[in-house]
Amino acid sequence: MTLKVFADLMSQPARAVLIFVRAAGIPHEFENVMLKENLHKTPEYTKVNPFQVVPAITDNGVPVIESCSILRYLAGTKPIEDYWYPKEPLLQARVDSYLSWQHLNTRWNCARYFQVSWLIPMMKQEPIDTEAQASYLIQMEKTLTDIENVWLEGGKRKYIAGAKEEGALSVADIMACCELEQPSMAGYDVKKGRPVLEEYMLRVKEDLNPHYDDVHKVVYMMIEKFGGQVPTIKKDKDYKIKM
Repeated sequence: MTLKVFADLMSQPARAVLIFVRAAGIPHEFENVMLKENLHKTPEYTKVNPFQVVPAITDNGVPVIESCSILRYLAGTKPIEDYWYPKEPLLQARVDSYLSWQHLNTRWNCARYFQVSWLIPMMKQEPIDTEAQASYLIQMEKTLTDIENVWLEGGKRKYIAGAKEEGALSVADIMACCELEQPSMAGYDVKKGRPVLEEYMLRVKEDLNPHYDDVHKVVYMMIEKFGGQVPTIKKDKDYKIKM
C-alpha cells in the first residue's frame, strides 16, 4: 500500500479521516499513533508531521497534514464517489463552509467541554473547574442548536450538504459526528432532548457502519468503563490510569 494513515482514535479528526478512507474504500495502512505513549513525539513521526499532532497521512511517502486538508486531498486524488466531496461548486462550497465553521464551533466547543470536564481533571487528578465547564457548556449547547437550526434546517435537511430535498452523506457529516461523540465520554449526550440531532447522528452512523462503530470502539469503551466520571490514577510505580 502507498497510503498510510497515522491516527489516535481518541482524537476526533483522526477518527474522521480513518472512517472516511474505510467507508470510501480507499486502500490504506493504519498506524496507531497513541498520544498517551508520546508516539506523536518520536523522530519518525515528527518527520511526517513537524507539529506532532494527529491525524496525518503519507501518500507514496509524501506527508499531508491537517484533517480537512487530508480529506480534500484524498477526494481529489483517489477514485471515490462524488458525494463525499462534490465537484459541483455550490455543493462543494457548502461542505467547505461547514469544514471552515466547525473549527471554532463544533470542534472547539465540544472538545473544550470534554477537556475541562474529563481529560484535564483526569490528567492532573484535580477537581473539575466548574466555572470553565459551565462556560463551555453554554457555548457547546449554542453550537448544537446552530447545527440543528442552521445546518440541518430544523430537520429539513438529512445531511449537511447535497441537494436540499434528499441531501447526501459527505465528509462534512463524518467530521461533525466524530466531534459530537466526544462529550459523551464526559457524561454529556448531545442527542438528549434534541430529536433533530439524534435522527441525524443515527442516520450518519447507520450509513457509515460497520466502520463508524469500529473506529469509535475506544470511545464506547470509555463511556462503558467510566460512565462519564473522571478516572482516578493509581499511585504505583507504573502510574497508570486505573482501568
